[in-house]
Amino acid sequence: MPTISRFYGIVIQMFWNDHAPPHFHALYGDDEAVIGLEGLTVLRGHLPGRAMNLVIEWASQHRAELEEDWELCRSRQMPNRIDPLA
Repeated sequence: MPTISRFYGIVIQMFWNDHAPPHFHALYGDDEAVIGLEGLTVLRGHLPGRAMNLVIEWASQHRAELEEDWELCRSRQMPNRIDPLA
């Protein structure tokens, strides 16, 4: 499971050849949420409020890069790293 970004203790990952709909995994401590690229909504799981807000802010800034990484992962290629939230 490639890690595409890390910031403020949050790890963002995508899995190779993962199932639809397009999404990424956000991990923070023992919590994990699966975030859909369309609408940036939680598909499964939970993150604490502040961590979730940071993830959504980051994803909003990098939506096109996330979509590109999704396509790379779907074809079993290494996704690109995405800059962390500054």
